[in-house]
Amino acid sequence: MNQGILVINAGSSSIKFAGYRETADAEPELVGKGQVEGLGTEPRFSCKDADGSLIDEHQWTAPITHSTAIEYIIAWIEANATEIRVDAVGHRVVFGGETYTGPTLVDDRVIAAIEQLVPFFPLHLPHNLASIRALMEQHPSVPQVACFDNSFHRTRPRVAQLYALPRNLTDQGIRRYGFHGLSYEYIARRLNDYAPDATRVIVAHLGSGASMCAIHDGESIECTLGFSALDGLPMGTRTGSLDPGVILYLMQVLGMDAGAIETLLYKQSGLLGVSGISNDMRDLLASEDPNAEEAVALFVYHIAKHLGALAATLQGIDALVFTAGVGEHAAVIRERVCRRAEWLGVRLDRAANGAHGPRISTRNSPVSAWVIPTDEERMIAIHTARLMNENT
Repeated sequence: MNQGILVINAGSSSIKFAGYRETADAEPELVGKGQVEGLGTEPRFSCKDADGSLIDEHQWTAPITHSTAIEYIIAWIEANATEIRVDAVGHRVVFGGETYTGPTLVDDRVIAAIEQLVPFFPLHLPHNLASIRALMEQHPSVPQVACFDNSFHRTRPRVAQLYALPRNLTDQGIRRYGFHGLSYEYIARRLNDYAPDATRVIVAHLGSGASMCAIHDGESIECTLGFSALDGLPMGTRTGSLDPGVILYLMQVLGMDAGAIETLLYKQSGLLGVSGISNDMRDLLASEDPNAEEAVALFVYHIAKHLGALAATLQGIDALVFTAGVGEHAAVIRERVCRRAEWLGVRLDRAANGAHGPRISTRNSPVSAWVIPTDEERMIAIHTARLMNENT
């Protein structure tokens, strides 16, 4: 029986998973992937094979917990993956603070340390921990590896990590961490396959959560996300950059408490808030409502604005990469961004862009532009396999 790695990416209402077969001389090989979504409402399970063909589906009649979902996923794998035995599990953990700068083998000490970080990410870390604990209870002998989403940005210069706050607050952990690190790390690994001569690269991770990262020689130099998942670009339901004075106004004048403000910033703003229609870019692009167009225009404007700022941190740009759901599939968004980036040297090839690349710039473009699919789960599998090999 082949050794396998299970990857878990747990969110507030869903758990994504992927199974990989370990190989002796290459990266782990994808066997299949799926998800349990709608945990607190109408939970449903689906799984596809490595070719994307649907293998199985299941639906529950009532809400379920993360623990129940994990138990179902493991039981399904054991019943159906007859040629693979799960001998390690890798988890996406949104935040490791300053302590964890790379993949880490999970034990009670690590769990306790992550628990101390929950106040930094109360909407995400509890769900990450719930999945780890569920697996630890159900399969205590299976090693688990935590892969932290901020670790890739540890290479940024200190000045890029600081806020202009008193030092005692910086010492208490209030600083710019950056996220979507597993996605950026995967893209950095793939760049040599597409643009081997590009040393100064800006990656636009555009999805429901959106950010951009400046990468120099494969290392993060700057990221639009800072202390939390709210900074930088407008997102599906999140504000992006917001003057702190707005928060004071909401509290002092409009009388909103912390809970109401949290809901506003994370769940009611962004593309959804501006359009009043949807947080889904596909819906907005298909709509004739002027509010939908304004939301799209705002999104593109801020991408272009941050593109210029990130190019300044790199002192130039060799390549621009689009990735994640919107970045990989919305040709019109890529075109509008590239048109605004002509001053940087991006020359769009409209036909190539319409075909989703991978190269979407002309051959004589001073700055090349690309569509490169991201794969956070594969990055976690790679880290997990490496760490397990180091510990055997």
